[in-house]
Amino acid sequence: MNEVETPTASRAGTPVANGAGTSAPPLRRSRDVPLLVERARQGDPRAVARLITLVESGDEVLPQVAAALAPHTGRAQVVGLTGSPGVGKSTTTNELVRALRARGHRVGVLAVDPSSPFTGGAILGDRVRMQDHATDPGVYIRSMSSRGHLGGLSAATPAAVRVLEGAGCDVVLVETVGVGQAEVEVASLADTTLVLLAPGMGDAIQAVKAGILEIADIFVVNKADRDGADATVRDIQGMIALGERGPGQWRPQVVRAVAVRSEGIDDIAAAIDKHRRWLDEHGELRRRREARAAAEIEAIALGVLRGRIGSLRDGTALSSLAARVAEGASDPYAAADELLAGLDG
Repeated sequence: MNEVETPTASRAGTPVANGAGTSAPPLRRSRDVPLLVERARQGDPRAVARLITLVESGDEVLPQVAAALAPHTGRAQVVGLTGSPGVGKSTTTNELVRALRARGHRVGVLAVDPSSPFTGGAILGDRVRMQDHATDPGVYIRSMSSRGHLGGLSAATPAAVRVLEGAGCDVVLVETVGVGQAEVEVASLADTTLVLLAPGMGDAIQAVKAGILEIADIFVVNKADRDGADATVRDIQGMIALGERGPGQWRPQVVRAVAVRSEGIDDIAAAIDKHRRWLDEHGELRRRREARAAAEIEAIALGVLRGRIGSLRDGTALSSLAARVAEGASDPYAAADELLAGLDG
C-alpha cells in the first residue's frame, strides 16, 4: 500500500497486485462499502484512501464501514509518537518504518498536522519527510488535519486506525500534532506511547511537570549527539525514579537516538518489543484496547447526542428553556434534565 492522496488533490497510486489484473472500477468517489473493504483487504491503496476519506468526512455510510471492518481489526500494534515541535517526530517515524519493513511488517502511518484556527486549512507536510517509502506497497502514509480537535489528534484518527488495521497493517504508527504538554490523547489510542525529547528543550523542572511526560511508555531522547543529551537523560531517569510503581508494573524505558543518521532506531524498536511482551504477559494489552473501544463508543454516542441537541436549535424547545434560565425561572441543570427527557421521548 502507498499513499495516494496529496494534501490538495487525489492521484492514482501504485496498486498492489491482487489477482484482478490492472483494470479496476473507479474508487475515487465510490461509496460501495463491500467493494472498498474487499479491495482494501487486498492492499489497494486507492480503496484505503477512499475509506479514510469517508471516515474524515463523517459520511453516512460510516456505520457500514465500521461493521465491515470489525472482523479484521484488533490485530495491529498501534504505536503513538508525540513530543514538542522540532524534536524529530517525523524523522523518527520515517526510520521506524524502515526498521519495521526490514522485519517484513506491513506498516500504516497516520500523521496528524495542525489546522489553522482562521482558515481551517492545514499544510499536511509530515509526509514530505517520508518520501523514502512513497512507492513501497507495504507502507501506507496518510496525513490528517486535526480540524481544530484538541489533544494532538484528529477526531477521525481512531476510525482511521481501524481502516488501516482492516487493510492488513501489522503496525500502525500515529504521529501527533506536536503542540505541548497537554497533548495526551494519543495515550488512550496507542498500545505503546513514545514521547520524544531533545537536548535544550527544558531543565529538570520541565522534566517533572505533569502532562505529556506522564503518558510515556518509552522516552526517546532524539538528537542525542547534541550538547546536553546526558543531562536530558539524567533528568528523565530522575523523574522516572520519583514515580511509585508496584511489583510487575512497567518502568518507562529511556532510549537515545539520532534519527537523522538512523542511530538508535533498533534500540527504539527493541524497547517497543519489550513493552509489547509486558503488555501481553500482564493482560494490559486487553485492558488498554477495551478502554480504547469504550472511549470510541462514548465519542460516537456523544456525537449523536450533540447532533440531536443541535437540531433542536431549529425548533422552540431549546430557545424556550434558554429563555427561562436567562430570566431566572429555571436553572441550567433542571433545563438540561428537561432537554434530555425530551430527547428520550
